Amino acid sequence: MQITVKRTYEAAEASDGYRVLIDRLWPRGISKEKLALDEWCREVAPSTELRKWFNHEEAKASEFHRRYEVELSGSDAAERLLVRAKASGKATMTLLFSAKTADLSQAPTLKKYLENL
Repeated sequence: MQITVKRTYEAAEASDGYRVLIDRLWPRGISKEKLALDEWCREVAPSTELRKWFNHEEAKASEFHRRYEVELSGSDAAERLLVRAKASGKATMTLLFSAKTADLSQAPTLKKYLENL
């Protein structure tokens, strides 16, 4: 399965395949219809404590990604998400995040983690 990442504020496209919101909080100013989700998977989002510590500060990005990978390793939520996405029959899974850039989100770490399962 191909895994891509995309901001929640970008338009939904058919090529997105299985669309999954990977944030713990709903994105501001966006309706459920516009987001066109297949799933909102809060379980794979960084913990509230980690999210608040990070606060999307660029200087903390490297440590954030390391800590988030540790959180993913301690749970089977990512594996369960991958099983559901594959069961959908769609060739692509798009991980949706609300941060201003992918580097300041959990998306690249989760993508890499899922690809290695």
